[in-house]
Amino acid sequence: MTPWPHLTRQHLHIALWGVLPYLALAVLVAGSAWRYRYDRFGFTTRSSQLHESRLLKIGGPLFHYALFLVAGGHVMGLLVPEWLTRRLGVGEEQYHAVALTMGGASGIAMVTGLGLLLYRRLRVPAVRGATSRSDRLTLPLLSLVLLAGLTATASSVTRPYDYRLGVAVWFRSLFTLDPDVTAMAHAPLVYRLHALLALALFALWPFGRLVHAFAAPLAYAARPYVVYRSRGGAPVR
Repeated sequence: MTPWPHLTRQHLHIALWGVLPYLALAVLVAGSAWRYRYDRFGFTTRSSQLHESRLLKIGGPLFHYALFLVAGGHVMGLLVPEWLTRRLGVGEEQYHAVALTMGGASGIAMVTGLGLLLYRRLRVPAVRGATSRSDRLTLPLLSLVLLAGLTATASSVTRPYDYRLGVAVWFRSLFTLDPDVTAMAHAPLVYRLHALLALALFALWPFGRLVHAFAAPLAYAARPYVVYRSRGGAPVR
């Protein structure tokens, strides 16, 4: 028996789960900095509300509100270790029941909102014409990420997998610069596929409309009052 197949598989796991995450992070940071430096006014969604607003009023809020719930669920599941939730009095069955119901409902709402936005983009000629080349790659990739995540959530019903003892351990190990490659390599295929698609999405993030997530108008809440003056009266706040 030659050791080459084993070495090749081991090297592949190291490349995927030990090197690729840092490459995707480097592209995300460097690409966002480059985009802000040379295309500062491009930090926008390129809103197409003037072309069509009925579907946008439904799909936009549904997608974005569900996105916040999904992101919060990922933060809880990946960053909060299992021993901490147990110490707080949350049993494993309770945790997974909440994660399954809330995560599944949020994922379905997010997919529904994205589906409405994609239907709108394909159905309305003006919106379809405003679709950039990066959108044609980013939007299908985003759809695949969501579908893979929903599939992983649904698969836990028939094939239970405690991702907090596998995927979450690998994810937290990235912050210590000592990736636990084995923890991710032994995860079910759908979880690995979901992670790889997410890494690809993060790498493409700075080059499409998704970059507007870094341009939230946080300073708007603290901006000074605007003073309006009439032609003959006293200034009015």
